[in-house]
Amino acid sequence: MKLVIVESPTKARTIKKYLGKDFDVVASIGHIRDLTTSGEGNLGIDIKNDFMPIYEIPSSKKRTVEKLKKAVEKADEVYLATDPDREGEAISWHLAQVLDLPVETTPRLEFHEITYHAVNNALKEPRLIDLKLVQSQETRRILDRIIGFKLSNLLKQKIDSISAGRVQSVALKLIVDREKEIEAFIKEEYWNFYVSFKDNKDKRKKVKAKLIKIDDNDFRITNKDDAQKIEERIPSILKVKEASEDEAKHHSRPAFTTSTLQIEAAKLYNFTSKKTMKIAQELYEGIKIGDKTTGLITYMRTDSIRLSPVFINSCKEYINSSFGENYVGTAKVNSSKNNVQNAHEAIRPTDVTLNPEEIKEYLSDDQYKLYRLIYYRTLASMMTPRISMDQKFIFNGNGLDFEVKASRTIFDGYSKVYSEFQKLEKDKEYGFEVNDEVEVIEKESEQEWTKPPYRYNEARLIKELEDLNIGRPSTYATILDTIKDRKRDYVKFQGNNLVPTDQGRLTVEQLDRYFSSIINVDYTAKMENQLDKIALGEFTKSETLNEFYHQFIDLYSYAFEHMEKIEPKKVGEKCPNCGNELIYKKGRYGEFIGCSSYPNCTYIRKIEKPIPENAKVCPKCKTGHLIIKRGKYSSFLGCSNYPNCDYSEKLYFRKKK
Repeated sequence: MKLVIVESPTKARTIKKYLGKDFDVVASIGHIRDLTTSGEGNLGIDIKNDFMPIYEIPSSKKRTVEKLKKAVEKADEVYLATDPDREGEAISWHLAQVLDLPVETTPRLEFHEITYHAVNNALKEPRLIDLKLVQSQETRRILDRIIGFKLSNLLKQKIDSISAGRVQSVALKLIVDREKEIEAFIKEEYWNFYVSFKDNKDKRKKVKAKLIKIDDNDFRITNKDDAQKIEERIPSILKVKEASEDEAKHHSRPAFTTSTLQIEAAKLYNFTSKKTMKIAQELYEGIKIGDKTTGLITYMRTDSIRLSPVFINSCKEYINSSFGENYVGTAKVNSSKNNVQNAHEAIRPTDVTLNPEEIKEYLSDDQYKLYRLIYYRTLASMMTPRISMDQKFIFNGNGLDFEVKASRTIFDGYSKVYSEFQKLEKDKEYGFEVNDEVEVIEKESEQEWTKPPYRYNEARLIKELEDLNIGRPSTYATILDTIKDRKRDYVKFQGNNLVPTDQGRLTVEQLDRYFSSIINVDYTAKMENQLDKIALGEFTKSETLNEFYHQFIDLYSYAFEHMEKIEPKKVGEKCPNCGNELIYKKGRYGEFIGCSSYPNCTYIRKIEKPIPENAKVCPKCKTGHLIIKRGKYSSFLGCSNYPNCDYSEKLYFRKKK
């Protein structure tokens, strides 16, 4: 019997169906061990011994490890088939270490899609564990542990902030800095001017032109008096000064990377990054289509826009047979990004013939939406450009130049399949020629104000992190989840926008004051590049950690001594157990009241929220009242006497008419 070890039970079930009775496929359910929380500073790292990591198997994974060991004992040969990225490589290495599999000879399977052909092809060409990639992951884990543990403990002691991290704190800083930009923004007045007239060839068409130049110069009108003078200067007749008509090509976008998929899913469907990745994982690991189970998309954590030659050929054939030869385009080429994820493919359908509409019945609504988006984005990326005929006219009178633009599609190209996912203006065409005259039938002057920069929402923040080279595909969703966690109280939502709380601002302020040389965009991006270089064998773990640690520990020691401790807010009551002051505290589940003499006294109590006057009496216990509570997925009505009374009911909202 041959044994294949993967991470996920769903993935294991799918692959088992491809390999038959001679194979057993089992799941490690993610990582089977991690850094211990013992030793100096509870770091799980022997810093004096060149940052030697000290690993342990968590109690929650001991049963899994025992099952894996028994499966290995029965097997004639073991294959490690964890995910094809840095984290997956590390899981394979840990499995080899714990299960006594020789790293030098144990075959490692790499496939980027879970299909019959991909899995069986990987079996024919196994490789070994990439130790450079493992070193890169281990370095990242050690960096995150040192920064996370030490900064979190420092901030907890000094300012009562729950956590800090190498990447999460930089992301939080982006949000705080953007809010400061918005607060410092001073809006400025400006005016735009428009005229309307009829199209010369089709008098039913009303054309609106915008003023672009005054006496051949750019302009900026900033007050009503000057605006009125310009409006008075507009003549009743304008003459066509310039007329042009040119073909323009509009190219499709590349197939999705992790970040672009998360951004588009947020824009189109309001999916959080976490939700997008969860659905993508389901599509990747296998969906039952009729009597077969297959992965519908390739691996969903990638920075690459590359498509495999085999897929490119099959996609071209499909486009040719479905739409015609003039729709067959070429594959997009990777950008200059140079990191280890570029060895992967873009996120694409595993089989271009699996049309979303034809398999809709086998998918949930959300799976269908995301698969459809991935499918048509990939298809569009392989199609020819949309071609438009663009017109531009300049109308002049009394030294004022007004511009009109129009465009119509003359060949739909990729937009044949992708138009619903991106906004395209309606076709327009006008019949003006040079020296034609038009009669102005309407004049408009519009007062406008400059606008501050946009706040970050999830999509904008992910794009910014990617543009700044901070984080990697596997980390975007986790970074956002950490920042949004209401227990940390770092940000709140205003609509879909992320707004920093006072605690979030305070956290960034203190990190800026004491750790600005490390918790910043440039340093974090430099570290990401260094981790990539370790994976390529161009840098070592020891060099990276030594360079970082000596700089960090000096900053940490200074901050520990000089960072001002913010005294906790007092409740104004004495502890009923020991008589000391009660204070407000923050814990994993939010704010609560506790004794100031902790750990000598462990008295705590929850903060009672005032019960609204119109709250209904609980129908179960008859003494409590029904109040709005927040659950894991939504709000609901629950009894104020919880946990003594567990009554709850759904919360219904009236739809606006």
